[in-house]
Amino acid sequence: MPPDRILILGGTRDARELADMLVASGHSVITSLAGVTQNPELPAGEVRRGGFGGAEGLHAYLRRESVAVVADATHPFAVRMSANADAACREAGLPLLRLERAPWLATVDDRWLPAASVAQAAALLPERARAFITIGRNEIQPFLSREDVSGLARMIEPPEITFPPRWTLLLDRPPFTVAYERLLMTDHAITWLVTKNAGGRATEAKLIAARELGIPVIMVERPVKPPAQSFATAGELATAVRRLLSP
Repeated sequence: MPPDRILILGGTRDARELADMLVASGHSVITSLAGVTQNPELPAGEVRRGGFGGAEGLHAYLRRESVAVVADATHPFAVRMSANADAACREAGLPLLRLERAPWLATVDDRWLPAASVAQAAALLPERARAFITIGRNEIQPFLSREDVSGLARMIEPPEITFPPRWTLLLDRPPFTVAYERLLMTDHAITWLVTKNAGGRATEAKLIAARELGIPVIMVERPVKPPAQSFATAGELATAVRRLLSP
């Protein structure tokens, strides 16, 4: 196997961009997808799907596949995978680099209410709120359980639960424009936006639209991940990988 094999822990637009860059540079790249999204947009290079079996399973995989560098380009909220990567790379003695885009920051014109978890975000919504929920499909239940709240929930693929009639399910994939987000919030009479602080430009338009419309935002704050050498863009991380693997 190539001595410069790179494992990208992916599932994000940034991870696809990173894989495309490294493959274009002639590197051997494997992108691992957790399998949460059934029909993901695939990056260049080799792709594997499914979990590793925790940190121990990932460590075995790194050895078996002769991986030289691991790039953690998972979602900012994929804390378990990042923790497993940290433990596995420490055990294997391999460099771990993280692609961690900057979080969104509120401006003086924003009305943000921080939440430490999705459950807290659901509890913070006032009675009779018309909420626009953009947290993905796996944690939507706390909002649907609020019988005094209604609105719009957007995700890439549908959850394996039935939506109450007071909720509208929208299946869509970023990027989105400010004009589109503004129209969506207006058409659905949205009074609150709920999102995770994922950062990035692909989904930032909803925050701009909410600001323009004066809609308050419940912002689920990022979980703490193990420390790692981090880079804000795919280009910066790709450069660091090339330096590590240069003769």
